[in-house]
Amino acid sequence: LQKELLKYKQEARNLQGIKDALQQRLIQQDASVLQLKQELLRANMDKEELHNQNVDLQRKVEERNRLLAEYKKELCQKDRHLQQHQTKLDETLRQLSEASYQQVDLERELEHKEALLAHCMKREAEE
Repeated sequence: LQKELLKYKQEARNLQGIKDALQQRLIQQDASVLQLKQELLRANMDKEELHNQNVDLQRKVEERNRLLAEYKKELCQKDRHLQQHQTKLDETLRQLSEASYQQVDLERELEHKEALLAHCMKREAEE
């Protein structure tokens, strides 16, 4: 009976050692699971933050695109106005050039008439 008792005590000690080892292993696994949960939580928080940043950047890009479209529209309008003013300026320069030619013609005609008048006055004076 004593041999059998020693045998069962030894078996009980072995089982207790196995139990202790398994409990230690379970504690380590629980710690690992807890650490993984913390890492997962951090990763999810980082993911959410990146998502929020992405949404914010998308909003900013859309706002900049809207502003860019407005600026392009304004630029097109200014280009049209500039083209209209350029056309008016060209027309005014053409009219000014014509007026200048007419002025030169009138000055020549005036000089010619003054010469004729002087010639007539000279002839009248001689007569």
